Amino acid sequence: MQTKFTANAMLLLVTLFWGFSYLFMKMGLNFVQEYNLIALRFGIAFCLAAVIFSARLRKANLQTIRYAFVLGFILFLVFSCILFGIKFTSTSHAAFLVSLTVIFVPIITALISKKVPESKVMIGVIFALLGVGLLTLDSQLSINFGDVLCIAGALFYATHIVVTEKLTKAVDSILLGTIQLGFAGALGLIFSLFLEVPRFPVATEEWIPILVLSILCSAIGFIVQTVAQQHTTPTNTGLIFSLEPVFAAVFAFLFLGEILSMQGWIGALLVLCGVIYSQVNWSRKEIM
Repeated sequence: MQTKFTANAMLLLVTLFWGFSYLFMKMGLNFVQEYNLIALRFGIAFCLAAVIFSARLRKANLQTIRYAFVLGFILFLVFSCILFGIKFTSTSHAAFLVSLTVIFVPIITALISKKVPESKVMIGVIFALLGVGLLTLDSQLSINFGDVLCIAGALFYATHIVVTEKLTKAVDSILLGTIQLGFAGALGLIFSLFLEVPRFPVATEEWIPILVLSILCSAIGFIVQTVAQQHTTPTNTGLIFSLEPVFAAVFAFLFLGEILSMQGWIGALLVLCGVIYSQVNWSRKEIM
């Protein structure tokens, strides 16, 4: 029981980190461009993880590297969508839309297995779709381009989770996670070199968001998640991760002054309800 409590506490800490990652991504984009930020965030995270797991890295084989490239590429797509998305939408909108990942995962899994999703997932989808409509549609019933990108980011992230579950069975999961960070950073650097004017942060206020994203949200976040999920249930993990957009909305209000409209809050609540409902085993009431 104590181990499970500790694991849940670790996941809550990771969720807190990821909640304020939207705030720091928005701050980071004031100093560097999107692909440049991806290159710095994941490049630094990879270097830190490589130092910690240097002994494991020396044992990397071609299969692990190949799998890591696939995951790194998907991770690159995830954060490309999110970073470009938050340029055109609010931090709160982005966080609640990316939380749709939790609903996309069972849908993608069902499509792969060619099985109808569970009823709780379908009900969760209905809640989430209603919420997304209220959260994103304006009076002309048009959706913001940034919101579309964030939803695409959630879809790619769900794909990343499903693919990770398949690939990690055959190789060292920590080694796989470490190398994927390197590939994501390398792809960010390549795109930045061709499409942007890459630069290193200079002043302290420029380095703060980059280092927070690299150390807390990426290096520590991914490693702690991997360790913690060995000692808790998928239901607990999903429920804890559903708090991410709530943390993001609080930080956006405190530090950016972002305020959702009443329609936005109702939509956000419906998205959150849909995410939570899809994760709870209602037949057994195994919430904890």
